[in-house]
Amino acid sequence: MPETKKSSGRISSKKLSNLKVVVLCITAATTFWILNALNKDNYTTIVDYPISWEYNQEKFMAVQPLPESVPIQISGNGWDLLRKYFKLNEPPFVINLVEPSSKNYILSAELKRPLGDFITPTTLIGMLEDSIRFQINQIESRKLTPVVDTTSFTLAQNAEIGGEITFNPSQVTVTGPSSLLDSFDGKFPVSLDENRIGENFQKSVPIKIEKNLAKFLSLGEESIEVNIPVTLFLEGNKRLKVKKINFPKSVSLENEEITPLITYLVDGSKVTELKDVEFDAILDYSKRNREDSTITIVVRPSPNYIKEIKVDPAFVKLKYE
Repeated sequence: MPETKKSSGRISSKKLSNLKVVVLCITAATTFWILNALNKDNYTTIVDYPISWEYNQEKFMAVQPLPESVPIQISGNGWDLLRKYFKLNEPPFVINLVEPSSKNYILSAELKRPLGDFITPTTLIGMLEDSIRFQINQIESRKLTPVVDTTSFTLAQNAEIGGEITFNPSQVTVTGPSSLLDSFDGKFPVSLDENRIGENFQKSVPIKIEKNLAKFLSLGEESIEVNIPVTLFLEGNKRLKVKKINFPKSVSLENEEITPLITYLVDGSKVTELKDVEFDAILDYSKRNREDSTITIVVRPSPNYIKEIKVDPAFVKLKYE
């Protein structure tokens, strides 16, 4: 059989050399075309041109991030447009605000002429938005009334707040943007971080701004003294004397020997006074339930320092002769 020559699969050095020449020619031609094109004028494009803001930061504060660029349509030399498109060594256009809190926008029409002068030799054709919006507030210091955050503490069993909560100092000074100060509605929440308070509470606690507002607001005080009067109620019980009112002679109780029992909560500071109180189980025949011939027991007296009075039994049955 005749022998066949196998291809080595390699490109000869001469062909490789020719290929390199072709690639270099194409690269050179492309580069020349790009450079020549960039040197021409009257190109048009849209770019996000960088802007910066200038205002008195001792008197005013931005409460939202300020826009960092503005979309504009421009025309000019290719090289100039390329630099502006990629923001190469392009200084930002400065927007100067004298009274930034008086409104929250600036019309694009107000900026067109100064911005056009600023970006020369590039020509400003137009701005793509009617206005640029921002939110800058005047910085103020206000006196807010402290209030206890009711979710930051718990009371002991049978304890309750027995009067007005007071603070020292009586007001908290907060400094920051006016719109954020408005959100407090004149009140500043104070967190106690206390559980099962069972007696009069007096403590100096730190005050602080919420994390999401801390970069905008500052406090004039670091702590505040909180005074909470607490009433602790104790459980008690007593047997009652039955006292009949308006009963006719022909009517009696099914159980004349009944001695109702009351249970109650009493202000711990009034226990001594309670010892001298005689309670009665009042049975008023005129207030009987005619349908089932029963009378609900009413406890007398009822001092304001006891609460949650319960009677067992709650009512008695009548018997007619």
